[in-house]
Amino acid sequence: MRALTVVPRRAGSLALTEMPDPVPGTGELLVESVAVGVCGTDREVVAGDYGWAPPGRERLVIGHESLGRVRQAPAGSGFSPGDLVVGLVRYPDPVPCVACAHGEPDMCRNGRYTMRGLKELDGYASEAWCVETACAVRLDSGLGETGVLLQPASVVAKAWEQIEKVGTRSWFEPRRVLVTGAGPFGLLAALLGVQRGLDVHVFDFVKSGPKPALVADLGATYHTGWIEDVVTALQPDVVVEACGAAEVFTGALSAIGPYGIVCLTGVTPGSRRITVDVGTLNREMVLENAVVIGTIDSNLRHFTAAAGALAVSNPDWLARLISRRMPLDRYAGAYDRREDDVKVVLTFG
Repeated sequence: MRALTVVPRRAGSLALTEMPDPVPGTGELLVESVAVGVCGTDREVVAGDYGWAPPGRERLVIGHESLGRVRQAPAGSGFSPGDLVVGLVRYPDPVPCVACAHGEPDMCRNGRYTMRGLKELDGYASEAWCVETACAVRLDSGLGETGVLLQPASVVAKAWEQIEKVGTRSWFEPRRVLVTGAGPFGLLAALLGVQRGLDVHVFDFVKSGPKPALVADLGATYHTGWIEDVVTALQPDVVVEACGAAEVFTGALSAIGPYGIVCLTGVTPGSRRITVDVGTLNREMVLENAVVIGTIDSNLRHFTAAAGALAVSNPDWLARLISRRMPLDRYAGAYDRREDDVKVVLTFG
């Protein structure tokens, strides 16, 4: 079969590689690929900035945003040939730590977790793959290709779960949420906010193009300009930071209202320096009971929640989050690291 592989930490190593056809082990599904999504993390792997090959191997199959149809399933597994499925990404460490032992490898304490397509496990950018039945999630068949959005949606589902858990430290009835960043990830965060009945606002730097229309069609409000002005005017109960820009992070943090919660999901570049009045920030956060949390990755519970959220979403709106489609065999020559706000989906056939 064909697969997209890299030599981790080696720029320019992306190649379409011939590999042995996968053979399912006991308790595994054999899945035929439908599509695989490409995100900023995949671009880092391709650029040679990140990634680890499986032990004893030079090359790693990339791709952690999967979508496939079951070709073969164990008897009594609850899966059947033809089912639309997505595979989990992060797997428990071998020790395991207390979090991994409780089914939450996304909260691994010792860093020895593995991740498909990223860290020591082959990913899903291949014509077929195997996955344990306990690590697969069935999707509503009506989602079709948009089911490839499940993995990023699962990370957003975890973010909302964390926000709600923190909020219940006291009386908590949020009404207004601000999502910073209107890329595919931020738009999925906004979608889940709308589904919660919240007054959703989305901030981004661009003033034209598809983003304002996507936000409006979701029933939310789009903002540009200075983030400090937007946050001060809105006084949101919750901010979901999903763009990874340092100036947006600091602006949202400094202007959040009393009992506000800022959930960080975007990763800021380490080279950018911005001056912040830490003393004033500390004082305001303490006196106003504000909270800042970071969250990354997801587990089976979040994948399942996200599958439910996508199943009740407008499929036409979801399809608009996919900016570019291309066959698997074309991506090696069309890779562009700069497309952070573009959801590229590789198709098979």
